[in-house]
Amino acid sequence: MQQGAESKEQGVRRGSRWAVPTTSNLKFQVNRGLHRFAVLTAGATFVLIFMGGLVTSTGSGLAVPDWPLSFGQVFPPMVGGVLYEHGHRMMAALVGLLTTILAVWIYLRDPRGWVRGLGVAALMAIILQGLLGGLTVLLLLPTPVSVAHACLAQGFFCLTVALAVFTGPGWRERYGSVGKQENRGPRAVSPTPPRSRPPLLSLTQWGALTTAVIYIQLILGAVMRHMGAGLAIPDFPLAYGRLVPPLESEAIFVHFLHRLGALLVTLCVVWTFLRVARHHRQGPVLLRPASLLVVLLVIQVTLGAFTIWTLKAVLPTTAHVAVGAALLATSLVLTLRAHRLPASPKFATNLGFVSSKEVPA
Repeated sequence: MQQGAESKEQGVRRGSRWAVPTTSNLKFQVNRGLHRFAVLTAGATFVLIFMGGLVTSTGSGLAVPDWPLSFGQVFPPMVGGVLYEHGHRMMAALVGLLTTILAVWIYLRDPRGWVRGLGVAALMAIILQGLLGGLTVLLLLPTPVSVAHACLAQGFFCLTVALAVFTGPGWRERYGSVGKQENRGPRAVSPTPPRSRPPLLSLTQWGALTTAVIYIQLILGAVMRHMGAGLAIPDFPLAYGRLVPPLESEAIFVHFLHRLGALLVTLCVVWTFLRVARHHRQGPVLLRPASLLVVLLVIQVTLGAFTIWTLKAVLPTTAHVAVGAALLATSLVLTLRAHRLPASPKFATNLGFVSSKEVPA
């Protein structure tokens, strides 16, 4: 018995400082139904963000002046702006129902306390989001409340995306690195060659920074949109024919700040992609979301330009909001995957995936 335990420990230690746990060592089985439901909830939240952008783009925020009912009814005639506003409310109710089911399902079936906590946080966030939506209507679209409503929507979307990642098989199996090692027998991951000049930030840290920059940019976009500054600078790519416009009003300042934020997001996304392409191109786990980031960035900049060129036409303006959310979610997924891939067995033990007896001291 003792000899078997020693051979197992030698297998874990062999070849590298950290060994990759095999699928048989994973403590909990993946609940694929739960994972698919989490993905469904995240997808429904993305649709809800698009519909929220549609309400703002069409100026339908007060098409239904009361809340929680609509003209004193549960289902009013869907005409004019009521179609967009009440449709948005119906979709919000559906997302609230999905989130409630997801939070309860996670609480009952997922043994990881931190994941259960995230499920409860998502449920609290959607409740607060509904209250902010109601206040937005009852207080006649005040800018601070409207901006908070938009920002919390993006934060809630990140929560649902994170839950979809955490409940998936990739998270527990280290995104295929386990499977590759299993096919070759109980071997360890080859150690990374030493670098003469280590990077200032790890890929996980850089991804987190990129995600934070994108989120701040979305906040600036929400401020600009809800204060009516979307056309404060009416030309693009220049600003009043200059690189720096005359900052004569608050609207121009906020709009120009949003453009500067877009430049910073571009730099962060391009650098992230180059880093992944250079050091992690051996598999699609990181390269795929990094490539998608670049594609979404190009689409987002193009939509921003068309929003100005078409004088805030409904379709490009609304798509600009939705693609911004997709850009944020993709950056978050890349960051979480990068965080998970280099995790040591001790980190896996803290998450409850590997028995502490199988981790070297």
